[in-house]
Amino acid sequence: MGEIGKFTRGRRFTKDDYVQEGIGCIHYADIYTRHGTSASAAVSHVRPDMASSLRFAKPGDIVIAAVGETVEDVGKAVAWLGTEQVAIHDDCFTFQHLMNPKFVSYCFQTERLNAEKNKFVARAKVKRLSGESLAKLTLPVPPIEEQERIVAILDKFDALVNDLTSGLPAEIKARRQQYEHYRDRLLTFKEAT
Repeated sequence: MGEIGKFTRGRRFTKDDYVQEGIGCIHYADIYTRHGTSASAAVSHVRPDMASSLRFAKPGDIVIAAVGETVEDVGKAVAWLGTEQVAIHDDCFTFQHLMNPKFVSYCFQTERLNAEKNKFVARAKVKRLSGESLAKLTLPVPPIEEQERIVAILDKFDALVNDLTSGLPAEIKARRQQYEHYRDRLLTFKEAT
């Protein structure tokens, strides 16, 4: 990933910095509790007077949680699709790239990338991933048209799986398994020689 984009670590803000209205922000915990594959609106805000001390994700960037209580939480990613930049916590990284942002975010959900990521997670009380480790992860880079085609398919599956009114729990479970199967198949590529 270090060859196809740039990682930037966020800056610190605390609970005391949160306000009802202010600068939109993403805290690492928001990524695995309040956001899905992508987000276009911030759910949290920090004081406007902090602007000069913060780092921001721009529209199209990926925001990656660098810490978590479990190995599964670390490395979760959300594509930032908002119209303005959003502040990111110092336990997050932005990934600036030229790919389809939702494609990259979907890749972070695959078993293959999670298995690769797990090799780099520091397993102390709080699990961590460094920017250097993230840069070592590999992503498939098909043509942008193929990325967009894959995203369109996965978005349809995601909407179906997450629509609680679409069926019985067994049907939802089957659709989720089907989605995960096709997501992993669509995002698996042969190694370039």
